[in-house]
Amino acid sequence: MASGAPQTLIWSRAWLRGQLLQLVATVSSLASLAALLDPDRIASAMGLFLVGVNGYSQFYAIYVGVRLATAGLALLAARHGDLPILGDLTALFLLAQPAGRLAAAFAIGLPTGVLFAVCAVELLAGLSLLALRPRGKFLSP
Repeated sequence: MASGAPQTLIWSRAWLRGQLLQLVATVSSLASLAALLDPDRIASAMGLFLVGVNGYSQFYAIYVGVRLATAGLALLAARHGDLPILGDLTALFLLAQPAGRLAAAFAIGLPTGVLFAVCAVELLAGLSLLALRPRGKFLSP
């Protein structure tokens, strides 16, 4: 019986991590779709004003391209739970954005409004993915 309890805990962590990865994939896909369909509205909500071809190109690269890449990575990680490094990479993609905002906070302050909420969600999701990683050697494959 004692050997069954740790196995249940491992499956529970794996299941939770898989569900969180699927949620990240869904939310990232929807955010990308929203940015694709109405870039000016999304940019305005994020405090951006898009000007010219380069402005729109940069917006699409980040808010459509990077979000779709994050969604794809999260979906791949959810499907291949036996490769925890994929979930770790997804977490790092999510945590890179609040890290960049923290660097900007020293120069100009913390984000406000919707962007602050987005930052909090990214931070919570990324840290949760790392907290739910399989037990064992740190950053093991």
